[in-house]
Amino acid sequence: MKREDFIFTIGFEGNTAVVDSRCRKRYRTLSTIALAEKGLYRQAFCSALFSGDTREMEHLLEYMREYTSFDASSEIALKRLFGVFEVPKGITRTLSV
Repeated sequence: MKREDFIFTIGFEGNTAVVDSRCRKRYRTLSTIALAEKGLYRQAFCSALFSGDTREMEHLLEYMREYTSFDASSEIALKRLFGVFEVPKGITRTLSV
């Protein structure tokens, strides 16, 4: 699964990821913090999660603590908030809507 597909996934149907094509086209080149600055917090979290970089996740947590009222005490808190726990394996197709 590509980064921009994971970031803008709105659901799954079997082994297919359903992707918001309009948002993907408009915001796919933005970094994690740039997504957060645009108010796309879930997408920013998915970007940091996809990267697997702990420094990037920490930077996002700091940003969210400073600029939002979300419980950004830890990565686990954001996983629960956004309902995204890992990059899914076994996704073979994407469906753009």
